Amino acid sequence: MRKRTRWVRLLPALLLAALLLLLLDYCGLLPHRTYTAEHFGIETLQSPHDEDGDGIDDYTDLMLGAREDAENRPTYDPGYFAGGYPPEDRGVCTDVIWRAFRHAGYDLKAMVDADIAANTERYWRVEGQPDPNIDFRRVPNLRVFFMRHAESLTTDPYDISAWQPGDIVTFEDRHIGVISDRRNAEGIPYLIHNSGQWQREEDALLRCHRNHPISGHFRFTDQTETN
Repeated sequence: MRKRTRWVRLLPALLLAALLLLLLDYCGLLPHRTYTAEHFGIETLQSPHDEDGDGIDDYTDLMLGAREDAENRPTYDPGYFAGGYPPEDRGVCTDVIWRAFRHAGYDLKAMVDADIAANTERYWRVEGQPDPNIDFRRVPNLRVFFMRHAESLTTDPYDISAWQPGDIVTFEDRHIGVISDRRNAEGIPYLIHNSGQWQREEDALLRCHRNHPISGHFRFTDQTETN
């Protein structure tokens, strides 16, 4: 009888511990073994271009720039900023993207603004007059830009060999991130993104896909217009 009473008393604490572990795991705060493309016999592609001439190809540079933003962990802030750019310690999912491009030597804001100015009718999210203070920080505009100026690839997250570090992925017109060089045990790549979570580089590609289906998977090589 005493043993049964002891277990009854312990049960709430055990349930609480289990729930805490589940929460920590969901937030990406528990350590997990990560894998690389080589574990799955996948060749890691390198861009033929090195925009900033630092000896690191553009695909890798984009991924490293996104990782740098993830490690800085800027406070989630969707505010409107004069001049367009938020402070370095603030940002949203789209700020991961322009910071990744900046790291690789590109001015994504200038590129997006120029394309919107020349092709406003293609950008449905631009209502009336283009606004360079915010247009480049909107997921729908970035998706249109990459549809026009990057290679469009499969949106099937289980086609693991088709996903490479530095690729850009959009989830409907709600979210955007950069593909990591880290993978889970099934070969699904990690996602570098900012939705206000603590761990910004995490095993989240499928979770984001379940919340908002993948609407675009892009690989940026140069500024050649494709659409």
